[in-house]
Amino acid sequence: MAHLEDVTARVDAAITENVIEHMNQLLIVLSDDAELSREDRFTQQQRLRIAIAQKGHHHKAEAEQRRDDLTKGGTII
Repeated sequence: MAHLEDVTARVDAAITENVIEHMNQLLIVLSDDAELSREDRFTQQQRLRIAIAQKGHHHKAEAEQRRDDLTKGGTII
């Protein structure tokens, strides 16, 4: 059970850090983790996938807002 707690803490830290590259690296590491049950591994990987997707959606929304802010009257200022 200690290993699962360690993995959960690492996933929590990666999600808090909010860097997609580090979350992807941890996804790969978890794929090869034989100490976790299949269900535990899937749960932790799913948490990372959701965080990555949310960051992607947030980035897209920021880009759209930035474009809206730069565009006034149909032209880029």
